[in-house]
Amino acid sequence: MKTTTLRTIILAIGVLGTVFAFSSCKGKKNVGGAGKKPTEITIPCKDEGRSDKNYFRADASATSQDMSLSREKALSAAKGKLAGLINTKIKSVTDRYVNETEVGQNSDFEQKFENLTREVVNQTLVDVAIICEKNYQEATGKYTTYVAIEVSKDAMLNGINNSLTKDQKLRVDYDKMKFEQIFNEEMDKLEKEGGY
Repeated sequence: MKTTTLRTIILAIGVLGTVFAFSSCKGKKNVGGAGKKPTEITIPCKDEGRSDKNYFRADASATSQDMSLSREKALSAAKGKLAGLINTKIKSVTDRYVNETEVGQNSDFEQKFENLTREVVNQTLVDVAIICEKNYQEATGKYTTYVAIEVSKDAMLNGINNSLTKDQKLRVDYDKMKFEQIFNEEMDKLEKEGGY
């Protein structure tokens, strides 16, 4: 009889232990990462790719089986981002300039001005400076390249000024001081917005 009671007690302890084990596992289970702290991911060259009041900057990355191809793809993507950023800012400067000066009725001026600035942007992107470049070989054997590039605000502004002064029709309506003032204000705003 003592043996039966002892077996019953051991069996009861075993059952209780199993119940506690399953209930504690169930309580700690993370479904889809719920309750798990997020992990910060550091992206190389990201901080260097932020624009400020003196430079337009952009960053990008690309992966390829070939290291030189991953670099080319990353540079191409960064130039695309940089061109988009510059075009957006130049459009904003142009719109403000046209509205704040007396050429508001001259839509021909605005159209020519935008075309000219696009050409200047394309020419300037040929001479971008690479300010950060990191290359990694992944576990899969592929290569990943991270880059950050920049173009000086002054180089962009000088290119626009030089192109405008060569065009007689545009030169008549162009106020260099006013344009530079608006351009600098937009660059300050870009920096305050976080540089993207």
